[in-house]
Amino acid sequence: MNTDSKDICIVTVCDNHFTVMLAVLIKSIEINHLSNGIIHIHIVDDGIHATNKLKIVNSIDQKNIKITWLPIKEVIPKGVALPLDASSFPLNVYVRLFIPYFVPKTYSRAIYLDVDMVVKKDISLLWNTAINGKIIAGVVDRLNIVGGAWGGITNYLELGLAPDTKYFNSGLLIMDLEKWRKTELSLEILACISKHQQFANFPDQYGLNVIFANQWFELDQRWNTYATSNEENPYIIHFIGRKPIYSSYENNEDYKNEFFHYLNLTKWADFKQKKEYNRLFFKLLNRSQKSIKKLFRII
Repeated sequence: MNTDSKDICIVTVCDNHFTVMLAVLIKSIEINHLSNGIIHIHIVDDGIHATNKLKIVNSIDQKNIKITWLPIKEVIPKGVALPLDASSFPLNVYVRLFIPYFVPKTYSRAIYLDVDMVVKKDISLLWNTAINGKIIAGVVDRLNIVGGAWGGITNYLELGLAPDTKYFNSGLLIMDLEKWRKTELSLEILACISKHQQFANFPDQYGLNVIFANQWFELDQRWNTYATSNEENPYIIHFIGRKPIYSSYENNEDYKNEFFHYLNLTKWADFKQKKEYNRLFFKLLNRSQKSIKKLFRII
């Protein structure tokens, strides 16, 4: 397994709107990586401008961080229909389901990270975490259980799940690529989301939790600390909800300061927070693009 060589495989996905957050994610990984080995970051590119890619590369120490840019059209298998749900999440949320197929087969493991994260712990500690033979590992979501609230699995009874079945957040995953490649899990998850679209408020997370119900390894919650919390020693801060790039950010202020600490170490040191209308426009754009694709049957 690639963990033997100490090289680490990380995957994330980003569009041009969130490039600033991508810069912080990568810089925080670099600064806090204290172990030997190279970190290989596979960035699925959903329309990032060339100038921003260059700023990303020029913000890091390229001896320890190796970046591979993967156009999003090249990582979605041909003929695969993505669920055109009515949420404001971009279609790139489904990229994580195809990681086992586009990451080089020399890797038997990968870490998936949402782009809206700050890594404060040596990522090699997460990389070397044993997940006891499970295909994926994650952290319990704020909802904790499938029957927790609107964002969980509200049709859990129909699916034969107990209301206290644990529910994980899909923003951070350790994936056993070798085990996943031997299955049809990606198609099963997409089929599940499509079939139960009216219940899939967080579509990829819904599908993953249904298919992997009671079959995932639970990580220390500090590896996915939500910005709504007050954890004093977060390993990874996850800016769910309002992002610190917006002036309307309303969560933990210390976490926001951490974000800007790392941002000031990148080529975006002069960045100013965006107004709330930028966030609303971005969400509306995502929803509109899916509606157009659905209308004209474009995938």
